[in-house]
Amino acid sequence: MKKHSQEVEVSGHLIDSMILTKIFDKIMNYGGEFEILELSVGKKKKDSSYVRLLVTGKNAKHLEEIIDDIHREGAVPHNEKQVKLKKAPKDMVMPDNFYSTTNNDTWIFHNNSWVPVENQMMDKCIVVKKNTAFCVPIRDVKKDDLVVVDEIGVKVTPPQRPRNQANIFAFMGSGSSSERPTQHIAKKVAHDIIQTTRKGGKIVIVGGPAIVHTGAANSVAELIKGGFVHGVLAGNALAVHDIEYATLGTSLGMYVHDATLAKRGHRNHMDTINAVFKAGSIPKMVQQKKLKSGIFYECVKNKVPFVLASSIRDDGPLPDVITDVAKAQREYKKVLKDASMVIMISTMLHSIATGNMLPSNVKAIVIDINQPTVTKLMDRGTWQALGIVTDVGAFLPMVTQEIKKLK
Repeated sequence: MKKHSQEVEVSGHLIDSMILTKIFDKIMNYGGEFEILELSVGKKKKDSSYVRLLVTGKNAKHLEEIIDDIHREGAVPHNEKQVKLKKAPKDMVMPDNFYSTTNNDTWIFHNNSWVPVENQMMDKCIVVKKNTAFCVPIRDVKKDDLVVVDEIGVKVTPPQRPRNQANIFAFMGSGSSSERPTQHIAKKVAHDIIQTTRKGGKIVIVGGPAIVHTGAANSVAELIKGGFVHGVLAGNALAVHDIEYATLGTSLGMYVHDATLAKRGHRNHMDTINAVFKAGSIPKMVQQKKLKSGIFYECVKNKVPFVLASSIRDDGPLPDVITDVAKAQREYKKVLKDASMVIMISTMLHSIATGNMLPSNVKAIVIDINQPTVTKLMDRGTWQALGIVTDVGAFLPMVTQEIKKLK
């Protein structure tokens, strides 16, 4: 074996999912060399492939950089060693050189077997208890927790191309554009929503107030009522404007149906907040029959959980809003647990925050009229997200109409 070289191996759907190509690209981009020592290609679409490579760098540090980069694409050293564990020195402190997770499926080689890492999220550490491993944020690390360090004994598997019929994600590919046919995309999204629901999958919506401003609130309410939404994540604004629209017909003082301004409409959102405080909460407002329609009315009536996270700019905020950011994040995670699809609609900050909590095998659709909202989410690690740059006020009604046809 050459002096500054190492054997690595990777398995899975390497060819059609472009995993092997990405590994080759990363090695060459670093100025490294590779030699294929063993290659076995699956003959049918459900068969896995396997490759063993000899990777060579200019020196030890250069080789380490290459191995570290291709590790994120699923390459692991041949004849893998046991994972390294170190104790956390105190609460909320990880040991030096801790392993920082990706959002891809991850395993650790522990007690001579590959153990799946649970609660997969990016930018966390891995804590091991007996034969169980799970992602943990730094604030939940406890003194003497066994934390994975280095990358020895850690295996990552990037998402692979679906083996079944093409859906919206296969149709669109990666990236985002405003130049694809909107009607056709709406049909594809509707089809995916129905298929996910029929298979018992969980769909979560992350929404911003533009849903109400653009006139799409009724469409989201219909999706909830129809059983196609199993959780709603938002901030104070969506709830305030949804309830303002449901009770006063306006959103920020503007009549949604004809875009005219209501007399003294500037105070309508504050009047709405006051009305919710009078009732005690959004569920109590529904119980008292003071709220009879809208997104959050349907959530309460259909027992769909919702979480509202606070922001420093909030008016009020509503009594249902969680003002402790750490607590709000934990509640978001509870709703996102076991989600199959997450639809993020016109909310940059909540979308990015949610994306950071998702494993990469969760379908993520980002709908926004603003291109940077879509691209920023993907730039921050949620690279599996499908971006649809369009007016949500026009697009969401199309989706609900297509669902009605397909049903």
